Amino acid sequence: MDEGLADLLHRVVLLLGEAARAQLDSPDGPTYSQLRILGTLDDIAPVTQHELAQAMSVSDPAISRALQPLRETGLVDITVDPTHARRRLVRITDAGRHTFHSAGKPLQDQFRAALIEAGFPYDSYLEHTKQLADLLDGTAPGASKDQPDE
Repeated sequence: MDEGLADLLHRVVLLLGEAARAQLDSPDGPTYSQLRILGTLDDIAPVTQHELAQAMSVSDPAISRALQPLRETGLVDITVDPTHARRRLVRITDAGRHTFHSAGKPLQDQFRAALIEAGFPYDSYLEHTKQLADLLDGTAPGASKDQPDE
């Protein structure tokens, strides 16, 4: 059976996660998913939990569950939004930023370097994948959020 684009992208995401987990392989350190959250917060914090969930393409309940261990270990701070009492603002702490830059960022850099060394067109693939994501979520010029199914 010929894999469609969605199947291939899903497989790539799973394999990337497995490779990252194998590299980290530390029972005491942050998980790959936690490093992704910290990296996202390093780029866009402070944000609401909902905005963080959207930025990471996960559900609100999933991000809420994932944030709890990060909050308990002091890597993120969650406060009530002063402009809206029902919203929670999430910020990365200095400890969270240090964790991301000492574990998550090097992991990203090693992965990129390994792919380039293997002859993979990393930068081109990244650009095209971003274009695809923008088309599918309707943020690309001329894109429609009503995309046909594959």
